[in-house]
Amino acid sequence: MSKELTILAVDDDLINLKLLKSMLTKNPNVKEVIEAKNGADAIGFIKSRNDIDLVLLDIIMPIMNGLEVLRVVRLDENIKQTPIIVLTTDETKKTEALELGANSFLMKPIRSTELNEKIESLLV
Repeated sequence: MSKELTILAVDDDLINLKLLKSMLTKNPNVKEVIEAKNGADAIGFIKSRNDIDLVLLDIIMPIMNGLEVLRVVRLDENIKQTPIIVLTTDETKKTEALELGANSFLMKPIRSTELNEKIESLLV
């Protein structure tokens, strides 16, 4: 895989966001990491940029949570194909997230090997 990926990382916790970004920038296939601190910002990025290859989406956030983001994205013809991996500490949200159209699921704390495997499995 020699794709130059643009990945949107969405998390209201700045420490998690920085961790995600540092894991992603170590991946040689990742060209750019865009950071969003809530679901509303995330949707803004997804709608305004057509180069986002993947979204890493935290579920539990203020303003607009990850499940609401999934709902909006999957109902929008222009962006509904965007691959989304949901990140959460809450195992019980997994089924709902997948039903709403998440492509995959990662439990927090995120480990970079798992993250890179998921990215590869979705985007190769």
